[in-house]
Amino acid sequence: MDDSIEFATFGAGCFWCTEAIFRAIRGVTKVTPGYAGGHVSNPTYDQVCSGKTGHIEVAHISFYPKNIGYEQLVEIFFGIHNPTTQNRQGNDIGEQYQSVIFYHSTTQKEIAEKVKTRIETEKIYDAPLVTHIRPFTEFFEAEEYHKAYYAKHPDELYCETIINPKIVKLRKSFSHFLK
Repeated sequence: MDDSIEFATFGAGCFWCTEAIFRAIRGVTKVTPGYAGGHVSNPTYDQVCSGKTGHIEVAHISFYPKNIGYEQLVEIFFGIHNPTTQNRQGNDIGEQYQSVIFYHSTTQKEIAEKVKTRIETEKIYDAPLVTHIRPFTEFFEAEEYHKAYYAKHPDELYCETIINPKIVKLRKSFSHFLK
């Protein structure tokens, strides 16, 4: 049996939301919030929020493909955020909140493109998808206070009003993938 771990890296708006979603998925061993896609080494949250580094808030996911396939992770990614809004998720506005899949291999790229095309063809959303599919190059972990944010602060207003509805949607639409 192959026990190798693979990686997926998704930008779906605020990384607190994305991390909370993927931590609940079986086969996922670790989810780390951080930054990818920019041109500055070791950026800080404040630098990323300035819009001057080119980074996107992402969740870097470690998973066992024997328990959950990359295609299923991509389907969950598309299902838990709005992939039709450019540089925005709800009230979170800026380039750092764009919808993006950073692929780690040619196979992941092909799967991401296939799922995106299927979602567009099936017209699951009323507007065109703006999700970018880009090669993974480098990942920088977010500051410690961002890690497991939802788990540590479930009663905060942002968690209650923004993350909780996504968790409800996850449980409704993807319950067969939950731990």
